[in-house]
Amino acid sequence: MNIGILGTGGMAAALGGAWTAAGHNVVIGGRSQERAQRTAGRIGAAGHGTLADAASHGDVILVATPATDAPHLVGSLAGSLAGRTVVDCTNPLVPTGDGLMLNTGGATSVARQLAAAAPDAHVVKAFNLCHVSIWTLRPPTFEDVPLAVPYCADHPTAAAATQTLISSIGCTPAPCGGLARAAYLEATAALAIGLWWAGGQPRAAFPSLAEVPQSLNV
Repeated sequence: MNIGILGTGGMAAALGGAWTAAGHNVVIGGRSQERAQRTAGRIGAAGHGTLADAASHGDVILVATPATDAPHLVGSLAGSLAGRTVVDCTNPLVPTGDGLMLNTGGATSVARQLAAAAPDAHVVKAFNLCHVSIWTLRPPTFEDVPLAVPYCADHPTAAAATQTLISSIGCTPAPCGGLARAAYLEATAALAIGLWWAGGQPRAAFPSLAEVPQSLNV
């Protein structure tokens, strides 16, 4: 699969590295050509270039920029993104005295903002729940169980492409409905990351079905 990545930071490097190792053809695009080249070289990506280069390269485009920048950036590339799967891994989080809070500018989710900015693209919300370090594992497996990656998508082709991206790096696709439910993934990130920062273990709050008493397991 041809994958263009918008951004040169940690998520671009970690997911781009995982996909490159899985055999995908990755091009890193950034505002800074020096940073794009450095990120591409670090992960062994197929190439690097401008943001427009990455947008026109991929069957799938990963948006790995700050959430506040993403809608404007995607809007500026809307023509190149038409008909492509656009994966939003951003988290619109701001630290406050009450903990991490969502900042979506009044919209239901950043993912929906991207869909509005590029109406002919097929936007997917995915890869936003885990710390960047998780995506450097080969594969991300915990207690012998592959990591589940929730995603929200409206378009069947985009959903299928996202499943390929997830399964090719050894994870399990976890469909969570259409893009209207992306707001729940973003809110879950705020809750989970807030718990991590407080020293908690978010996964301890979600026991597996196998651990439910049989009398209640219906």
